[in-house]
Amino acid sequence: MAKFKLIISDPATGKSTASEIEGSRAQALIGRALGETIDGSALGLGGNRMLISGGCDKNGIPMRQDVHGGVKKHIVLSSGPGFRSTRHGERRRKLVRGRTITDETYQINFTLTKAQAEEIKRPPEAKPVPVVKPVAEKPAEKPKAKKAPKRAGKKGK
Repeated sequence: MAKFKLIISDPATGKSTASEIEGSRAQALIGRALGETIDGSALGLGGNRMLISGGCDKNGIPMRQDVHGGVKKHIVLSSGPGFRSTRHGERRRKLVRGRTITDETYQINFTLTKAQAEEIKRPPEAKPVPVVKPVAEKPAEKPKAKKAPKRAGKKGK
């Protein structure tokens, strides 16, 4: 039986929430891939549209968009998820997991792409017009005199 930890981030507010799902709701995610957009109602999370943006397995091995399937693989990395360089131009062989969600996946990261329909249908509220205060003029400053450049010390004596 599949069990996943979901991390749902909302770019509009900058906040994220964590929840867990298992059973038939979790089965709906198996076979999906990174970059797919799904409906949150299938997971019991309202009518939000969510983008699958990442994830990892129980050992912390990250999922990568450019690895096909749900298998673990050693690939040469120079940037991106699963790699932190210690010097400029470094490349290293690292273990990563493919982009497909499997039973071995532990955590799945989502990004909200569309707000609920109720919030969209609500009429926009009237915003108050900001009051602009006149700026007091500053007195003109006197130009500063330029200092002469320092001379180098005496040579050869």
